Amino acid sequence: MVFSLEFPPISHLVEWQEIWFANTPFAISKVVLINILAVVVVLGFMFLAGRKRAMVPTGAQNLGEQVIEFVREGIVMQTMGSSGLNWVPFFTLMFLFIFINNIVKVIPPILMPATGRLAGPLVLALVVYVIWNYLGIKHQGFFGYFKGALFPPGLPKPLYILVTPIEFISTFLIRPFSHTVRLFANMMAGHILLATFAVLTASLWALEPYVVLVPLPFGMLVGVWLFEALASFLQAFIFTMLSAVYIGGAIHPEH
Repeated sequence: MVFSLEFPPISHLVEWQEIWFANTPFAISKVVLINILAVVVVLGFMFLAGRKRAMVPTGAQNLGEQVIEFVREGIVMQTMGSSGLNWVPFFTLMFLFIFINNIVKVIPPILMPATGRLAGPLVLALVVYVIWNYLGIKHQGFFGYFKGALFPPGLPKPLYILVTPIEFISTFLIRPFSHTVRLFANMMAGHILLATFAVLTASLWALEPYVVLVPLPFGMLVGVWLFEALASFLQAFIFTMLSAVYIGGAIHPEH
């Protein structure tokens, strides 16, 4: 008798079928449901955290204050300084929204990150892209903003022929692209690893002669699961941190 392992095609991991209103502009897939869930969870959490406003915080209020302090001290103050404190609510919501969309990939029965689909990270990156360019023009003026971005001071003028096109491509084209792909690629790669070791564990369990090998892929599955839980936090932090760097750089180009 011949035993074999069959893995599902990669398309099963990246093509998520529409659940409701299929083939219409209002189609709802599992990714959309996760995004909606993330919005509801974030808003619900903020409501619970700010409902009582006790002098000695407990429960949701205590956790909410810790999250806000983490974003304020670990992201905003490190990248924008005290002048960026008005941006704390924006970056807090961004961090929590991305984190929830990431962490659901290790929570049964979802086991899939909404950020593992390119559209989500792309929209978030484009929102940041529009904000930083708008603020750059607002604070520096149209010509001053593009002059500072494309013509770094202190270089010999002949070098601008080479440097200016590079600065334009890296700042206005590659930056939003890398901002998007960094989150998407990490989440999708982790999703594929989890699916691979889960299928391998289940397949070896089903093939009785090979059941003795189950602890090996299962151990890797647990290890990857723990690593991806940490990566979900780190990728939300990195995306939010880079957003603050870009926006802060547009407001304060001297930094």
